[in-house]
Order: sequence, then structure tokens, then C-alpha cells
Amino acid sequence: MLSQVVELIENKQKFGITTHIKPDGDGVGSSLGLCWLLRSLGKQAEVVVRGDIPPAYRSLPGASDIRDVEKIDTEYDAVFVIECSDLERPGIAGLDREFTVNIDHHATSEHFGTVNWIDSTASAVGEMIYNLVKAIGGRVTKEIAECVYMALVTDTGSFHFSNTTERTLKVASELIKAGAKPAEISEAVYNNYPWSRIELMRQVISTVRRDASGKVAFMRQTLKMREEAGAIDGDNNGFVNIPLAARDILATVYMREVGDNVYRVSLRSKGDINVARVAEQFGGGGHRNAAGLTIEGDWDEKEQEIVASVRQAVEEAEAVWAGDITVSPDVL
Repeated sequence: MLSQVVELIENKQKFGITTHIKPDGDGVGSSLGLCWLLRSLGKQAEVVVRGDIPPAYRSLPGASDIRDVEKIDTEYDAVFVIECSDLERPGIAGLDREFTVNIDHHATSEHFGTVNWIDSTASAVGEMIYNLVKAIGGRVTKEIAECVYMALVTDTGSFHFSNTTERTLKVASELIKAGAKPAEISEAVYNNYPWSRIELMRQVISTVRRDASGKVAFMRQTLKMREEAGAIDGDNNGFVNIPLAARDILATVYMREVGDNVYRVSLRSKGDINVARVAEQFGGGGHRNAAGLTIEGDWDEKEQEIVASVRQAVEEAEAVWAGDITVSPDVL
């Protein structure tokens, strides 16, 4: 709960902050935003992650101070774990021995923390960090504004995903007033990729197909494609959304080979089509319109299973739209 987080911050002094391995804009932006808040309150705080920070987020204030660690190597009063479904997601050893604060906006998040603050109505954890600033009586500094705005703009797809609410836009407005520059942040996110991204995109797009209904698009990325393109993690950001630009496509499946018969799967959808439910069937999770999972097995077989499940989600949503059945909002 937010009140517990406020009380903890007020009564403790030294904090670590981490997020999931291969962090996205919400993970990095929210972590740094929280770090700047804690420091503004006279606390000791640092951000630690496992692995590199993607280039798009390295221009954020404080990004250069983020430490890459394999295990907890500092004594903290508490460690904030940002946007992680479980305690394994950060990839950092020793977290299970720490006093942890789980801050997430995914309804599927496990309550693994000593303290758990989950708000599935928030568009991004960044929105929650903004609420924390207000709740604790802090000031939204320029540094906090830039970091939190990055979290919002990336997790809402530049405010065009369905998780964008009136509250989200009000928060964004306040962040701009505090010094965040939308054009500069969007430039860093969307116009700052290496040519390897274009090479990888060319190969991935060549694999795109539609299912029999013509409403579900699916595509692949092999390890060989990544090698040939000279690409790194992050060069493929947003690929899963490309087929959704087609009017008839209502959902997409993007499978990336990450090991021997191991695949990372990204799911996206339009409207009330709930791909988070599909992801949960395979051990994953996420939001209604944006979810993911990791799966092992024969590529063709697993692809068919996932595409079939996504198609079923599309059909269920279409039945509701047509008024043929009534379904609880939780199912949509």
C-alpha cells in the first residue's frame, strides 16, 4: 500500500532500487524517478540492474550512475523492486534476503515483496512514482519529471494505448510544467536507433503471416537474424506493434528465439481483446492489450498453440461486441 511505502521512506535512510533485466522505459524511468525523489528527501539511494541500460534511456538524468550488478553487494534498509512479476525478474542474486518493496502496475504481479504496492489502474509505474511524490510531500523536480515522463510515454505507446487515461494525461501535463521536454524524450526513444534495427526489422517483417481468420498476425525472429543484422537486445523494440497498423489485424504474436527451443513471445491487441489472459495460459502475464511469456518446445507447434489461443480471444471479444454473449469485464 502507498501509505506503507511512505512510512518506510520516512523512517529509513538507505535504499536500493532495481527493475527487471533488459529494462524498458518504465523500468528505467520509474527507478531513476524514485531515486531522485529519495535523494531530494535527504536519503541515500542508488539504482542497480543486471546488464546494460538500452541506449534510448541513457540520456535520462542519473542513468550514467546506474550500476550493473550480479548480486546485492551493499547493505540497504530496503530495496525497491520496480515493475517485476516476481523476485527472479531482476536477475540479481540476494534479493530474497532483503527487505523488498514491490511496486508494480501489472495485475498479474506476484505479491513477493515484504511490502507490496500494486496499482493495476495506473498506466505505468511512473504514474505511481508521481503519486508517491505527492503523497510524501515532495517536489516534482526537473530530474523526476524527465524520468517519469519517459516511463509514461513508453508504457502508453506515446499515449495511444488503451491504458492511457485522463489521469495519465494530467500527470503528463504536470511533468511538462516541471521541466520534461516531450520532443526531446520522444526523439531519444523513437529516433535514436542504430542501422542494425532496420536490418533486423527487414528480416522479421519478411516472416509476417496472418491466420485463417485474417485478424491475427504472427512473425518470428531467429538468433541467426539477430546475428546477421549485428543487432543487440532492444533493437527489436516495437516490432510486435507493426502489424497492428493494418486495419484488419486485431492482434499480433511475435516469437523471438532466445535459446535452444526457447522463445520469448510478445502479444499485442486492439480494443477489448485480452491477450494478458492468453499469456497467463502459458505462464506469462501483462496488460489486456500488451502481454508476454517465455515458452519452450517445438517452434511450429508452440506458435500454432499461441496463435489459436489469441484467435479465440479475438472471437470472444467479437461475440461480446455483437451482443451475442455477456462477459464479465475481468474476462475482457
